[in-house]
Amino acid sequence: MCGRFTLSQSAETIAEVFQLSAVPQLEPRYNIAPTQPVCVIRTIAEPSEREFTYLYWGLIPSWAKDPSIGTRLINARAETVTEKPAFRAAFKRRRCLILADGFYEWQPLQKGKQPFYFQMEETQPFAFAGLWEHWESADGAIESCTILTTEANEMLKPIHDRMPVILPPNAYDMWLNLEVQGGDRLHSLLRPYSSEAMSCYPVSLKVNNPRYDHSDCIHPLEQE
Repeated sequence: MCGRFTLSQSAETIAEVFQLSAVPQLEPRYNIAPTQPVCVIRTIAEPSEREFTYLYWGLIPSWAKDPSIGTRLINARAETVTEKPAFRAAFKRRRCLILADGFYEWQPLQKGKQPFYFQMEETQPFAFAGLWEHWESADGAIESCTILTTEANEMLKPIHDRMPVILPPNAYDMWLNLEVQGGDRLHSLLRPYSSEAMSCYPVSLKVNNPRYDHSDCIHPLEQE
């Protein structure tokens, strides 16, 4: 699964990497947790027109009676995404990029769990494969999203058996192009990311507190 991640890059870097005309100034985030707003790119109007926006993390299907279901739908398994009622419509018509520059996973120990931080070797920002939904009630509308997950790569396997789907940059256009629907083309993107392009290290237990959001969350444990 993916239950916590980071995005500390500047707006200028995000705009350059993801080919956006403008990105609002961003506060560095070192411990993004479910139910919080996350930075997302989706297409609007024409397939090539990208929109930067914020969505609530935890997908609320349009048919849901209660928005609290979103807390249970922070992730969608790539293997079954086209079968689950909560995700299959969004997989066809509402795909997005969820922006990050690292994420956490926890390794079970005899006592407790040890958090590890994962990022790209070059520490550049990247995108999770995401889905989004629009939900309405008498009190207003909520737009929300979920992160797709797949089996772990070789780096993650000793720590966790799942990992978020990280899309390579050359796959962004296809993922965002809603004229591409289902079939092998999309599913071919939902695979483990190469371990060789990533790095990881243990970090402080401070990250276990979703209300704690400071740069020392990503400091290697030996610096604590």
